[in-house]
Amino acid sequence: MENIQLGLLLLVVGLATVFLILVIVIYLGKGLIAFVNKFIPEELKSTPTENGVSDRVKRIIAAAVSEATKGKGIVSTIEKR
Repeated sequence: MENIQLGLLLLVVGLATVFLILVIVIYLGKGLIAFVNKFIPEELKSTPTENGVSDRVKRIIAAAVSEATKGKGIVSTIEKR
């Protein structure tokens, strides 16, 4: 009878321990998600426009051409191949 009581006690203590650890993991996960959503901004996604090239990419290419040609080059069209 003593062995059955000890076994049941260990069973209850083990289940309670696992339950508490899982509750802690769940709340830490929710806290981490809330922290990331509040303090780390989501990246702005560029939307493709004409010819599948976004305005942001067009501005970057124009700035690179302007820098490389010292202001003498002009980007007239951009084609995605």
